[in-house]
Amino acid sequence: MAGILDLLNSDLGKTIVSGVAGSTGQDTDKTNSVLTMALPVLMKAMQRNASSSEGAEGLMSALNKHDGGILDNLGDLFNGGVNSDVLQDGSKILGHVLGNKQQGVEQVIGQKAGIDANAVADILKTSAPILLGLLGKQKRETNVNNAGDLGGLLGGLLGGNSNEREQSFLEQILDADGDGSIVDDVAGMVLGNASGSQQKSGGLLDGLLGGVFGKK
Repeated sequence: MAGILDLLNSDLGKTIVSGVAGSTGQDTDKTNSVLTMALPVLMKAMQRNASSSEGAEGLMSALNKHDGGILDNLGDLFNGGVNSDVLQDGSKILGHVLGNKQQGVEQVIGQKAGIDANAVADILKTSAPILLGLLGKQKRETNVNNAGDLGGLLGGLLGGNSNEREQSFLEQILDADGDGSIVDDVAGMVLGNASGSQQKSGGLLDGLLGGVFGKK
């Protein structure tokens, strides 16, 4: 199974990045950086949510609604900017998936990508329904018909390229509670701002970029 970021690097993925950038008024390279970091985080959050029966049922319901049809009309979706219905849907998805971690996640990703957290929020709101469309299509194509199998689907899209160190990185971002302290710690680790941590954080980030992000 191809990883989620292999999909991002495909022709379809490039169309998505370009469309999201145009719709949010952001630089294409920075939009790509945001999505490259954010997609594994969102996937990991969904995987964690799906570990409970209630969370799995909720995600199953969402994927039944987001069945991949949005991917068939990307030209119309991005023509003139994404409409308010899609953005509202994206806001609901992020709120459900990230909960009170959302602000912290956006702050960390914004610091690493070099853009404002509000711009990160716009990119994520625009792309979240597309991500669910990708997952819904994958669910349909792999015949995942019950909530109990969602963990395997998400793990397959996250895994393969991933290792324990990268999973720990994702967990640490998701443990950001929005009060600034943990966010600052994680941002320091990623950006190499903490004293004496440059080599360690660089190695972690290299591993993350090389593994989860499919870059050598």
